[in-house]
Amino acid sequence: MTMKFYFFAIPFLLFVACQTPSETSVNGESNPAAEGFNAADSDEKAIEIADQVMRAMGGRKNWDNTRYIAWTFFGNRSLFWDKQTGDVQITYDSSKVRLNIYEDREGIAYEKGKAVTVDSMLQVYLKKGKSVWINDAYWLVMPFKLKDSGVTLKYMGQDTIAGGEMAEVLALTFKAVGDTPNNKYLVYVTPSDKLVKQWDYYTNASDSLARFSTPWLDYQQYGNIMLSGKRGMGELTDIAVYDELPEDFEWLE
Repeated sequence: MTMKFYFFAIPFLLFVACQTPSETSVNGESNPAAEGFNAADSDEKAIEIADQVMRAMGGRKNWDNTRYIAWTFFGNRSLFWDKQTGDVQITYDSSKVRLNIYEDREGIAYEKGKAVTVDSMLQVYLKKGKSVWINDAYWLVMPFKLKDSGVTLKYMGQDTIAGGEMAEVLALTFKAVGDTPNNKYLVYVTPSDKLVKQWDYYTNASDSLARFSTPWLDYQQYGNIMLSGKRGMGELTDIAVYDELPEDFEWLE
């Protein structure tokens, strides 16, 4: 059995649309934070910028109503996500895994076309599959998740991104969420279009130097939302958003 995975230690947080005191309105559209968002320790300016990003990406209503999202992560694996039900299917190497991100032990796995029937081995596939989704989805949809549960947002002022454009900088830290809650990100939002154009990743929130810095480029509209695929070190490709299940896609049974 070969199980090849590529991870960048990303704390993906399940987005819950629950209204909190940190709700603000952008151009008449509210963007309530997830239950557990740390509004008390977050800056008002950082929250305001996060709401502007949501609006620029298509708006909260369009994000909430998005059904299916598909993409390929750095050429290594393909994912298909039913955002409404939580079902995810991942294809990589000779393996396929279907799981539900809300059900830790529920799912199906195939290796070289044969179903994995031994429960202990199946659980290995499902655990890895969930970690893959946590990582890969954050690389694609992080700008929609600036007010997730466990997140604290701080405004860090202005700085330039690669290429010299000025950006507003937000610091994201996490508490007791995701696979790697000790991480920190600096997220760079350009005032001209309110889009995230770069992030700096810190393994630990106390680190003074980023482990890496990656651009967010080539925003395009998919369905009713905006997504970006170019990350400098590689690309997220085959990005698609669907309202209906595509005819050429089949869930594992």
